[in-house]
Amino acid sequence: MDALTSALDIHAVLGIAAVALGMVLSPGPNMIYLVSRSIAQGRRAGLISLVGVAAGFLVYLVAVTAGVAAVFSVVPVLYTAIKLAGAGYLLWLAWKAVKPGGEAVFAPQQLSPDPPRRLFTMGFLTCLLNPKIAIMYISLLPQFVAPERGHVAVQSLVLGLVQIAIGVTVNGLIAWSAGSIAVFLDRRPGWLRIQRYVMGTVLAGLAVHIAADRAKAVAV
Repeated sequence: MDALTSALDIHAVLGIAAVALGMVLSPGPNMIYLVSRSIAQGRRAGLISLVGVAAGFLVYLVAVTAGVAAVFSVVPVLYTAIKLAGAGYLLWLAWKAVKPGGEAVFAPQQLSPDPPRRLFTMGFLTCLLNPKIAIMYISLLPQFVAPERGHVAVQSLVLGLVQIAIGVTVNGLIAWSAGSIAVFLDRRPGWLRIQRYVMGTVLAGLAVHIAADRAKAVAV
């Protein structure tokens, strides 16, 4: 336990939590599918789909935890490139959040009813094929791991579990209340605009912070 505590950095935990929250609140394939399914087929269908999404998270986490040590054994230039790619992706998400004419997530097309097994499978595949999640684990999560603290795989596992906890909790709340949120935002479009700009600002701020940390990445 002492070794695990010494390996973890509270700033890294808070950093990955902020990134995870910003990304889960920005519209993407997971959110669109869960909202669509919840509105079309009810809360139970949305939550079953969410279990599939969570399983997809776990697949990425296992894969990254098993191989993340290799990220720190390559040349520093490649590690820096990974960091900058992650920062660039966050900036792209920030732009998508604030640009005019963005997609209305809570007004999705209706879907035909699916049985529980298909709901789970579609949630799982949606997560696995989601570029946001792939970049989250491949490019962003390794940036919060400190090799000098040791236990690289353990750090990756804990940080990944933090992301999963936030992703599942927020997506679960969205799936559960999708119908009510859709009605609320339809009547108050100003709230949706505020949410977009707040999330865009948070994501842009995280991107700038990551990009400005280039010297530290090279030193690692």
